[in-house]
Amino acid sequence: MSGHVAIVTGANHGIGAATATALASAGAAVLCAYWPVRDAHDPAVPQAYRDSRLRGADHVVAGIEAAGGRAVAVAADLTDPTAPARLFDTAEERLGPVDILVNNATGWVQDTFTPAETDHHGRALRPVSERTWSQQFAVDAMAPALLIGELARRHAARGATWGRIVGLTSGGELGFPEEVSYGAAKAAQTNYTMSAAVELAPLGITANMVHPPVTDTGWVTDTVREVVAASPRLLHVATAAEVAEVVAYLASDAARLITGNVITLR
Repeated sequence: MSGHVAIVTGANHGIGAATATALASAGAAVLCAYWPVRDAHDPAVPQAYRDSRLRGADHVVAGIEAAGGRAVAVAADLTDPTAPARLFDTAEERLGPVDILVNNATGWVQDTFTPAETDHHGRALRPVSERTWSQQFAVDAMAPALLIGELARRHAARGATWGRIVGLTSGGELGFPEEVSYGAAKAAQTNYTMSAAVELAPLGITANMVHPPVTDTGWVTDTVREVVAASPRLLHVATAAEVAEVVAYLASDAARLITGNVITLR
């Protein structure tokens, strides 16, 4: 991937950080976009996970640079519709034209239609509200759409012929019970990405979504592992690095024929 430039959102921890590292290891320069999120205290969510969401991405950049790669960390509030253009401007100024976009960031909130106070893992739930909907859709649907649009416009303007878009999704045919706005926003992002696969194919851009299994980004507890072990359809608890390997592959030359897919990992 030498000569390519990537933007990875939510790159301060978890799958985003692992993806930024994997892309840099393959030779890409990476803009690590992040926004520190202060989660409410929840006894069912490890404190280390909440701390990781508050961190910047300087430690990710330091690791990439120590390995001989190029990266920059940029704080960007993706609920701001002007953020995508600024991210591309910064990437172009610091690293070069962007041709890889990984939409990983999430405005994750757990909201529900039921009166339950906790989910099946014991984590706190909130009723669906304008606030929970707005937070989720701004980051998981609006921002990816605007980022894809920004990539497409700049790509066409410079006559580029190679590009990659990869998004992260979750949920299923029956939505995402107990995380209803999260599931709905991810469904919207999937739809945008599938449309991009068709519309941007003449520009040499592929677009795919990755649906990870339960992934231990710091939130997985023994209770969660017990649920996975007892489930007939949840086969693994993956590491962030394992998911990042798939994302990096989709961003490679080897994946040139893979587009318009939701790739489910189990």
